[in-house]
Amino acid sequence: MATGSESGSAVSVERVVISVDAMGGDRGPAAVVAGLVDSVARYPDMDVILHGDEAVLQPLLKRHASLSGRVSLRHADRVVTMDDKPAQVMRHGQGTSMWSTIDAVKEGAASVAVSCGNTGALMAVSMLRLRKLPGVNRPAIACLWPSRNPGGFNLMLDVGADVKAEADDLLQYATMGASYARNGLGLMRPRVGILNVGTEEHKGRAELKEAHERMPPIAEAGDFDYIGFVEGGDLPSDRVDVIVTDGFTGNVALKTGEGTAKLISDFLREAFGASLLSKFAAVLAMGSLRRLQLRIDPRRVNGGVFLGLNGTVVKSHGSADATGVAAAVGLAYQLAQARFIERLAARVASAERAGQDAAERGSGPDETGPGAGGSPTE
Repeated sequence: MATGSESGSAVSVERVVISVDAMGGDRGPAAVVAGLVDSVARYPDMDVILHGDEAVLQPLLKRHASLSGRVSLRHADRVVTMDDKPAQVMRHGQGTSMWSTIDAVKEGAASVAVSCGNTGALMAVSMLRLRKLPGVNRPAIACLWPSRNPGGFNLMLDVGADVKAEADDLLQYATMGASYARNGLGLMRPRVGILNVGTEEHKGRAELKEAHERMPPIAEAGDFDYIGFVEGGDLPSDRVDVIVTDGFTGNVALKTGEGTAKLISDFLREAFGASLLSKFAAVLAMGSLRRLQLRIDPRRVNGGVFLGLNGTVVKSHGSADATGVAAAVGLAYQLAQARFIERLAARVASAERAGQDAAERGSGPDETGPGAGGSPTE
């Protein structure tokens, strides 16, 4: 983080610096800059390093006086497209706005990186430049899911970083997800569940059952409550705060939820526009409809967080508009304020020690007990 001083005061304040990729989204740099206008107005102690083509960005920034002195440019004349393969970007991505955005976090110039770009390429570059936290096998992407909980959201991971997950990975996801819920959602003791085809202990794949059996010491070390298996119907419920699953299942659930929300929105629009009487009814219900729209609008919960790296990266939706970009930057600011990455690293290390201790207790003198196969690497 950078340090500055308050205007007209001798008291110094610590400023939060966010690194933003301006070139990666479907809507182009204009949407990113428009989102930054909202963000800097909301967070007066935040500054931004904006990465991209200076010739394109300078005219956009000059249109908004509020960004003067709050946004600095780092020129990058190359762009990672949505069609670029992750392996290709890892080999030849230096000089792109995405690479520059991640490097600002690696160098310590910024606390959190935000990009609307290619998800696979962003994860690949993030892993290459930031590296994984000690003990983490597979990083995960965590997203917010609208729910009946008082805060309005549940957290689910992984939603697409890796299509598979072993028992050790699921244990790591539980620890990392609980830490995110604590620092990002303000839940002091989150409730964690593993997504399965049923809540009965005999159901599910072998890795789910193994993670279920090994979870208690991990939950104790991570200061969260493990509630067992949860089903798809529990994703928006108030029964759980953090849902743990593999990236394939999580991504399918996420895209299904987004598609369903859009379908319901379209159905409501068609129903209230079907006749003159229904249009009149829409006018009468306008306040309630707007509240519903705000509740299910995916733009306002935009931002999947990469967990398990030596730095925090927020992946904004590729089609994000100004509202979506502002939401992703706001999430980045909140995590930076909470010093999330330092706390996450401490939780992962604590959970790893707890897993090792449990394995040693279970193995016995001849190391043939149920825990002898190894310890979770949170």
